[in-house]
Amino acid sequence: MKKNNIIYWIATIIAAGLMAFASIPDILLTKDAVSFMRDFMHFPNYFTQFIGVAKMLGVIAILIPGFPGIKEWAYAGLIFDLVGAIYSQIALDVPFWGPQGGWVLMLIWVIPVVVSYFYYHKKLKASLLNVH
Repeated sequence: MKKNNIIYWIATIIAAGLMAFASIPDILLTKDAVSFMRDFMHFPNYFTQFIGVAKMLGVIAILIPGFPGIKEWAYAGLIFDLVGAIYSQIALDVPFWGPQGGWVLMLIWVIPVVVSYFYYHKKLKASLLNVH
């Protein structure tokens, strides 16, 4: 159980860090975020800020203990965001691997979110078994 808890928290902190790192420039509409989201991806600025706030709320939700229903939605939202980013880059013919990373980087970002979710459920199941 201790091993599962350690894996859960490591994956969760990495996932939360990556998503927070990505959300702050979107929320603040930094020059790089606007250039990437509006000029390259062709998304309007209001969407950039919206997705940034949504990611940050997801980060908060997966870090705060409890609230299993909200956590489920948060994990789903983070995965939708990452899958949407991958799909958008594929649609724009971004190479799998390229000078700026390509969309393989987005695939790599999915891993800690999936591991965190998987071990969250292992923790949840273990805590339910310990109650009874």
